[in-house]
Amino acid sequence: MKTWLVIALVVAAVIAIVVRRLRGEPLVAREVFGAPVILLAIGVYGLVKLEIFTFADGLWLVVGSVVGCGLGAVRATTTKLFERDGVLWLRYTGWTFGVWVLSLLVNFGIGFLATSAGAHPDARPVTLSIGISLLGEALVIGKRAKTTGLPFAPPSESLLSRR
Repeated sequence: MKTWLVIALVVAAVIAIVVRRLRGEPLVAREVFGAPVILLAIGVYGLVKLEIFTFADGLWLVVGSVVGCGLGAVRATTTKLFERDGVLWLRYTGWTFGVWVLSLLVNFGIGFLATSAGAHPDARPVTLSIGISLLGEALVIGKRAKTTGLPFAPPSESLLSRR
């Protein structure tokens, strides 16, 4: 699949996630952890397909991953968890959106520095970066959700249905 198409699909998926969460949605464990796992798998697949992967590539990948996971965790602390119909719901706040923008800027900055230092641009797949960031967010949201004592919402029967 063409790189630009993968990026466009990932951007569209992230926009859909952000819009849904800005409006508020039931907190379904599968949905919280599903997107990061899928994006991580696609990103790792992209890394495995690389013909050349240097030590510098690995170093910048680790730096980007630690920063991305950390920013995802910070983003999770700005979300609002609340009860509706006996289950947990999640809503992004203005602060959450601000941390998303900050995350994008920081990731672009790290990518620029990495490329300037000689790392291969393909050694930091966009899908992997976003997946790691969403994983950091999911881990903190999951921990916060468990401390509420409220159950996660059950999965919906259709991906298109809204509760």
